[in-house]
Amino acid sequence: MIDVKALSKRFASPGLRRRDEAPVVAVDHVSFSVGAGEILAVIGESGAGKSTVGRMLLGLERPDSGEVWVDGHELGAASERALRRIRRRMSLVLQDPYQSLHPGWRVRTAVVEPLAVAGVSPPERSERAALALEEVGLTPATDFVNRFPHELSGGQRQRVAFARALAGQPRVVVADEPTSMLDASLRRGVLDLITAMRDRLGTTFVVITHDLAAARYVADRVVVMLNGQIVESGEIERVLDHPANEYTKMLLAASEGRLPEEASCG
Repeated sequence: MIDVKALSKRFASPGLRRRDEAPVVAVDHVSFSVGAGEILAVIGESGAGKSTVGRMLLGLERPDSGEVWVDGHELGAASERALRRIRRRMSLVLQDPYQSLHPGWRVRTAVVEPLAVAGVSPPERSERAALALEEVGLTPATDFVNRFPHELSGGQRQRVAFARALAGQPRVVVADEPTSMLDASLRRGVLDLITAMRDRLGTTFVVITHDLAAARYVADRVVVMLNGQIVESGEIERVLDHPANEYTKMLLAASEGRLPEEASCG
């Protein structure tokens, strides 16, 4: 489904003034794969390069070197037209449900907007938006389509963000810290939503997170990143129960190691 091969990305230092100053290495020769219908967690502290990897997976950021293959297509070799077509089957969910939804848009508009850009007919847009809202647990959809973001709870806003992603019928969703802005009482509901979407629809997920408990709860496999490099990867239970790398051990020691709290979905 997804194959990442020796991916690298550098950025100019914010204070770069001298030519001999080295740029910031965000991602350094990263390689991994994600199978169809699999949930991969990419974990690490802030600045590890996780979000940059996610943006390169979606074709939103061009790598300096390396390749990203999605369904047999190499993004770097794709034309702009082909890249747009591939992106339509991929979606991004951001960490901040307040940021990801336009405050002046009703839920219906927020969910159908990507479909309008993709040229989907108005009747089909409405149908797919309603189905997507039902899929993410906002039922009945008619109770939510005319609400504004400020009329929703944090958990409901994040569910609308997932519905917006789901309406495009993506094969791949990159979720960047999808629970970090939510109260602990709402996190489990969002993680359950991810696994439900995978189980019902076969959606492939790349979940970027610093929360090891969330990663353990939701993921099949994990990639651990430090300073732009992968330091450990494998099946989630093996890596978190029997870590081989000292950095992974440090993350585990710093983590509470508990499953997200049992709670309502919000």
